[in-house]
Amino acid sequence: MARKVRARQAEEQALDLTPMLDVTFILLIFFIVTAQFIKLPGVDISRVEAENDKLVSPIGIVVAIDEESKIWVDKQEIDISELEFTVRELREGNAKGEIILQVDNESEAETLDQAMQAITSAAPESAVNVSTELD
Repeated sequence: MARKVRARQAEEQALDLTPMLDVTFILLIFFIVTAQFIKLPGVDISRVEAENDKLVSPIGIVVAIDEESKIWVDKQEIDISELEFTVRELREGNAKGEIILQVDNESEAETLDQAMQAITSAAPESAVNVSTELD
């Protein structure tokens, strides 16, 4: 008889963790849904790895060269012949902003060279920062 009473008491003393797990999962879903994901402007590219660890703020003019060697400025594809004019026009409104060049690993070196020449002739006083991936 005493054993039955002890068995019932042990069953009654067990904690039910189901409500706590429900609240935990609801909070997890809430934080995932409300999280802000940061995206860089431009097209989706695979960048080269960096040899240094200096980080540059992504504020300014972003010029991207994708894997097909197409040039993008402010998410709009432009021709290499229009790049100098476009950068010069954007520099007038943002004279102190940095120029960031994102280059895909698969793009042609000739396109990169032409883009660098167009950017430096449009804004000779500005440094061109090449965006890379850190290890």
